[in-house]
Amino acid sequence: MRLPAGICLLAGVAFAHAVSMSSGDLTIRGTRAHYEFRLPLYELSHIRNPEQSLLAHMRFSSGGRDARLLEHACREDAPQAAYVCAADYEFAAPVDALDVECTFYAVTVPNHVHLLRAENGGKRDQALFDISFSRATLRFRPPGAAAIAVMQAGAGFMRALGGVVQIVFLASLVLAARSRSELTVLAGAFIAGQMATALLAPLTGWLPAPRFVEAAAALTIAYLAVEILLLPKAGTRWLVVALLGAFHGLYFDLFLRTTGYQPLAVLAGAACAQICAIAIFGLLLARLGRLLAALKPVPVAASLLLAFGMGWFLLRLRS
Repeated sequence: MRLPAGICLLAGVAFAHAVSMSSGDLTIRGTRAHYEFRLPLYELSHIRNPEQSLLAHMRFSSGGRDARLLEHACREDAPQAAYVCAADYEFAAPVDALDVECTFYAVTVPNHVHLLRAENGGKRDQALFDISFSRATLRFRPPGAAAIAVMQAGAGFMRALGGVVQIVFLASLVLAARSRSELTVLAGAFIAGQMATALLAPLTGWLPAPRFVEAAAALTIAYLAVEILLLPKAGTRWLVVALLGAFHGLYFDLFLRTTGYQPLAVLAGAACAQICAIAIFGLLLARLGRLLAALKPVPVAASLLLAFGMGWFLLRLRS
């Protein structure tokens, strides 16, 4: 009974997007503000009346008083596969500090990330919103280099664990390791492959579509599961993991292009999160492996991962 239940659970979470990002720009002039944001069209498939729903989940305020929405309009940008909305707001007084609440994750998918860039009288600030951080105050005072580095590293840390696919792949990486020393090598190879893609992909001029990134991530999980099941004694597994890491690096390539953040800070934060997650999964597997040795937990878990990866891949092809 547990095996079918596990497969159903993994299939259920596959309906969330692995890559779910949007960006917006707010320009403030005195008491007036103009806001424009772009959202991938595939995010709208399950949203009723997106023009009203999306703007209802973005709130601006200053001095404890909400900005008043004056007018808005939305349209589909087919060549860019994006949904574009523009809105004008009015504040009760000129803006000094801007309070923002963004809950796009509630109307799109739980791991959605929205980048807001704001400009007020020539001064700029920005904030990143997701399910963990839905509120921010923009003060339009340039932060120092250290503060920027910490903020961007934190964003990388959160993004590395921000979706089901990232967490599931790290768990499959632990299953693929046949010893602690090999787990260290596999983790290093994965992070190196991920960083190589994130750093080198912009030089090629190729911008991968989010759907391609999602499908590729799903296949990496399925392939690693096949490696565990059919090639339990295969050598040079580190090389396979490095290539799979290169596909995961495409997600960070998209994130870096969207945000304009410094690659080294973001990737350092991501590597820290992934190392922590791998260490935790490794400890759990070691403990459960001893307790459930008779049930062969590694092949069973690998079978679940294979079902999850292929199910996710087929779902993305259909959509």
